[in-house]
Order: sequence, then C-alpha cells, then structure tokens
Amino acid sequence: MSWEREIFIKTPAEIALMREAGRINSLALAAVRELLQPGVTTADLNAAAEEVLRKHGAYSPFKNYGYPPYPASICVSINEELVHGIPGKRKLKEGDIVSVDCGTVLEGYVGDSAFTAGVGEISPLARKLIEVTEQALYVGIAMMRAGNRTGDVSAAIQQFVEAQGFHVTREYTGHGVGRSMHEGPQVPNYGTAGTGILLRPGMTIALEPMVLVGTHRTRVLADRWTVVSADGSLTAHFEHTVAVTEGDPLILTVP
Repeated sequence: MSWEREIFIKTPAEIALMREAGRINSLALAAVRELLQPGVTTADLNAAAEEVLRKHGAYSPFKNYGYPPYPASICVSINEELVHGIPGKRKLKEGDIVSVDCGTVLEGYVGDSAFTAGVGEISPLARKLIEVTEQALYVGIAMMRAGNRTGDVSAAIQQFVEAQGFHVTREYTGHGVGRSMHEGPQVPNYGTAGTGILLRPGMTIALEPMVLVGTHRTRVLADRWTVVSADGSLTAHFEHTVAVTEGDPLILTVP
C-alpha cells in the first residue's frame, strides 16, 4: 500500500453519506457475527454480508480489488491469519477466533470496519487478545482530535498493546477513507507522538489495530492475499471509520 495518497477533507454532507455507508457496513458485520458457530463455512459468512449489502443498494469495494483480484466481499481471517483471508469452503471450529473485515460503498462513499470474535469456547489467551485489540482501537480513536498528529494516534495504540505483552504489525496500517477505500493519511499502529500529519476537521480515517501474540512479523500465503503471523501465533483485528471533528471523534461505522 502506497504511503503517498491524497488527503480529502469531507464536508458535513459527505460525512453524512459516509455515516450511512458505515451504518450498512455495521449491519453486514452483525449478520456475520450471528453465524459464528462450528460448521459454518467462511463462504457462508461472505454470503450473509453480501445479502445485507444488496438489500440496502450497496456493494463491497473489496471485490475485484487489487491483483490478483480479491474474489469476495469480506475478508475472513482465522487464528494465525491476521488480515485478507479469502472466504471459501473452510468450516469454523470450536475455539477458533475469526476476524471479519467488511467494506461498503453507498452513493460513492465508503464505510470500512472489522471485528474479531470467538467461535464457542476460546482460550484465555485468545480472549485477552481480542479484548486488548478492541481496547486499542478505542485508545486510538480517543486521540483522533483536531490538532493532534497521526503519530499521536499510532503511538497510543502501540504503547497500549505492547504494555499488554502483545505486538502490532508494521506492514499494514490504518488509512484515510471516503471517496475511495484507500486515501491519505496512512496511520500505522506504531509510531512517535508529535510526528506525522496534522489532524484537521473533516478528515475521515479507517483506524485498525492489528495485533499479534508472538511477533510483529508477518508473511503472505501462496494465494497472495492472506497475511499470517510469521510464527503461527494468534492474531486479532478491529477497525472503525472515524471522522475528525471540531470536538469529539465521530465513529461512522456503528448502527
């Protein structure tokens, strides 16, 4: 992913459109979450999300994105798979943790969010990983205020995660979002406070902590999409699209 992308400041009307795209995105993820049980295939999860998008006259920016073209509307990543897992015939098992990333395009604007959840009973380590990753998202969101810099967000996420004994990825980042799925600025999950791009009202950013148990290192599988932890340890991923305002950060990907 390029680090040099244009930053677009959104108008209140554009943010309202993104809010509606985000609402639909949250509904699609809720439909997927309801299906997380042993025996369900990852293709079933993709179909459930697509049905919600169709119902609302929206579509996914993921499908046919990149090269090779991504073949599905959501990403489903299990256990050691960090991001970009491709839905298919694989069946969920008791004890799995599943990360689901969904995007929605509505009237030309994008909402993008993700969650990780367990299938049935999961290990204490998996439970802690999920809790820490979700908390890291909100730690980052709290720093998304006008006058702060992207490095303030990045540093807050990194410091919180590493204090819990986990690791943040270096290769994959949060990003601006709006008229397209990937805009500027890039917002890594590690960094130095006081550095980076100045946050201004109207910026819209998909903030997405990606956390690993054993190492920050990753590798990409032969399908050229699925990213896994280099040591095979568990991973988790949470994401919201957030607007910078004159006051509190505004989460756009909620019901």
